[in-house]
Amino acid sequence: MTHRQLLARAAIITALLLIRSTNADVLPDNRADVFYSKYSGGGMDITGYSATARAKVTENFALEANYFIDKVSGASVDVLSQASVIKDERKQKSGTLEYLHDKTTYTASYMTSAERDYISDTASLALSQTMFGDLTTISLGFSNTHNKVGINNGTADKPNVAWVGHALTKAYSAGLSQIITKNFIAGLNLQVITDAGYLANPYRSIRYLDGSAKGYSLASQMYPETHTSTAIQVQAKYYLPYRASVTGVYRYFNDTWGVKGNTYELDYTHPISNKWIFEGRARFYKQSAATFYSDLFPFAASQNFTARDQNLAALDNTTIGGKVTYAFLPDGWRIFKRGTVTADVSRIRFNYLDFRDIKDFGPPQYKPGAEPLYQFSAMVYQAYVSIYF
Repeated sequence: MTHRQLLARAAIITALLLIRSTNADVLPDNRADVFYSKYSGGGMDITGYSATARAKVTENFALEANYFIDKVSGASVDVLSQASVIKDERKQKSGTLEYLHDKTTYTASYMTSAERDYISDTASLALSQTMFGDLTTISLGFSNTHNKVGINNGTADKPNVAWVGHALTKAYSAGLSQIITKNFIAGLNLQVITDAGYLANPYRSIRYLDGSAKGYSLASQMYPETHTSTAIQVQAKYYLPYRASVTGVYRYFNDTWGVKGNTYELDYTHPISNKWIFEGRARFYKQSAATFYSDLFPFAASQNFTARDQNLAALDNTTIGGKVTYAFLPDGWRIFKRGTVTADVSRIRFNYLDFRDIKDFGPPQYKPGAEPLYQFSAMVYQAYVSIYF
């Protein structure tokens, strides 16, 4: 998938997550958030800014609005191999309506994001229902996305965008959360996403062996026009006697392109008084390659579908992160119920098992297919302020 398709898919998941289930039959409080994020790694720098406002119009009806900007510069290693550099800005807007009736919460949201060569619009609907004395919560969600895909044939400073296709995405989700004991909560989530249309990355190419001095040439990728993925996630949270908690998560992913992924995550949360919350997490992810992926094809048009997108390669990554939240208004002040500031830092190590780094290497140092496997580390920084009122 392209960087933009990953962002679009993240937007779909975010839209579905806006369908929040509540442990009691009340809507969350009014809230305002200001958010900053910074990602740096693999030749990419992405800086994001976001503002969110939430207001309860009545006890049963709430509105939420979000505005997000991220700025992308640099290029991933497979794009750099073609001497193409990305410099763009994405603007995303979303609005959410929530309605609570008895023990059911209905949610509708709309999200739109745009950059010079990619436009995405997502509409989502969902419901959440509590039952059995609020011990059980079930949720259902659906979203529909339309993406317009383009390619910049100019430069980063003087773009010349040609629109090359459209992609449609439908996402379905179902979830179950169960309070088993007063200290133990478990959950199960299922998500199915279907894509159709132009799904390739217009900036990335395959490479194939030839008789040139370099040893290989580049050609356009050819993707199938349909794609379906299924993900199942189980999680369990246990509250420890000293107010801390431990959360374990396992997620299994597979799709019709042959990619299979497994995610394991362990989180620990430790509050101190009513002012500090410290959190730590460790996450490991591993996936297989798509069936039509290859780092180096034997010759041009050697098969019907071809890809050399690093996101479709076999890989694993490990994330270590920590977060600290400080309540600067722990007991509120005037109309404000609480105010917090949060800092979050993560380090991610990516290891590719069949994707090679060709941007700096070539004959006579390495023969095609013998270049070093690609690896890199990324840092993710986040900071946000939340006011509850």
